[in-house]
Amino acid sequence: MTVISVITPVYNGGHHFLDEAYESLLDQDMPAGWTWQWVVQEDGETGVPATALPADDPRISYGTGRRGGAAMARTMALARVTGSLVRALDADDMLPVGALRRGIEALTEHPEVGWAVSSALDLLPDGSLRGSTIDPPAGLLAPGLLAGSYQAGQFAVMGTTLTVHTDLLHAVGGWPAVPASEDVALLVLLEAVAPGWMIAEPGEIYRKHDGQVTAQAAHWEDAERDALAAVLLTRLDVLRRTGWRWTPTTQPKACL
Repeated sequence: MTVISVITPVYNGGHHFLDEAYESLLDQDMPAGWTWQWVVQEDGETGVPATALPADDPRISYGTGRRGGAAMARTMALARVTGSLVRALDADDMLPVGALRRGIEALTEHPEVGWAVSSALDLLPDGSLRGSTIDPPAGLLAPGLLAGSYQAGQFAVMGTTLTVHTDLLHAVGGWPAVPASEDVALLVLLEAVAPGWMIAEPGEIYRKHDGQVTAQAAHWEDAERDALAAVLLTRLDVLRRTGWRWTPTTQPKACL
């Protein structure tokens, strides 16, 4: 079987929706010859989030580590990844049916593409779903689109819809060590070295609730976000000037 590894960072207190994330994984219609691995990494060493997971599913790999934020948890999860592809999934979100399949198909049917993103659905507190109105056109993403949208202050896609070749993810160093928006920062760096693909169908059900990180005032603190932009855009410029481009060394099996 060919594996896609789904990485989920979690912390003690942010694990109360893990059961719904797991149910969404169970609902996935996988391509022939493919299976998934769920790599859940606690940002901390309490072990409490593990109590929200089934103990008898060998596809789940749970790990702990010193607290350092979501970016560090995501990157440390790479130590247990067995898949040729990696998919992002936050602990409070869910995958619509077909999300994994569509990500796999995008990268196997278009071997020149290193990563893919998709549209997303907001799950509102009243249980209703709301789609995005700013998604770029489906298909090959225009070079520099994401960097441009980041600089304009309106990022074009949801970073947590990412599906990416595992070796490409390693090549750019995993998720950048920043206190917020590490998913956005990663996409901007991926765009600098590899073509990306936009999937029109929803790839994420994004839960809107008061406890989420993006609902906290600290997430929007101007000085921190200015520092993040300075670091990211400098790194992006240096990466571009190297002239290095990613090329696949191995290719996941095409979907049948």
